[in-house]
Amino acid sequence: MTDLAAAYLDEARRSLRGNKRLAEGAIAQLSDDELFHQLDPEANSIAIIMKHIAGNQRSRFTDFLTSDGEKPNRHRDTEFEMPARPAREELMRMWEEGWQIVFSAVESLKPEDFSRTITIRGEPHTILQAINRQVAHYAYHIGQIVLLAKHLRGAEWKTLSIARGQSTQFEKRPIGKLGVKEN
Repeated sequence: MTDLAAAYLDEARRSLRGNKRLAEGAIAQLSDDELFHQLDPEANSIAIIMKHIAGNQRSRFTDFLTSDGEKPNRHRDTEFEMPARPAREELMRMWEEGWQIVFSAVESLKPEDFSRTITIRGEPHTILQAINRQVAHYAYHIGQIVLLAKHLRGAEWKTLSIARGQSTQFEKRPIGKLGVKEN
């Protein structure tokens, strides 16, 4: 079980880092105005999605093993409001702080922690369930960020994966020593 838990933690860290990198690749392509653009009055801007992810991360991963993942000082509804438009630097600081809390908590986990139960909103979760829940939640919102960024950039969008029509060329690249396609 210890080897499986260690392998799972490695994969969770890899997935979380990959999700963050994907979002940041999309965010980097946007102007400040595009970060705050809403498709309609009911839609979330990329900035609001970022604010929500950061708020969720602070709540879920602060004192991960010892307190409920829904902290009493979290006001989730306000994560979807942007009364004053922060500078891009402030938004990125909030984003980065949320991710650092996640990475710090996940890095501190040990395979023996997998026998523990934590709570989120008073409901018991295994460590595996709690991490899977958050990886899926962040991937969901990062998909929204990428879709919105691609929509906003239009023809100027720079793909974050294999470009349309380039799958054959990608498949023909040699595989490196780690089993990864070389550029």
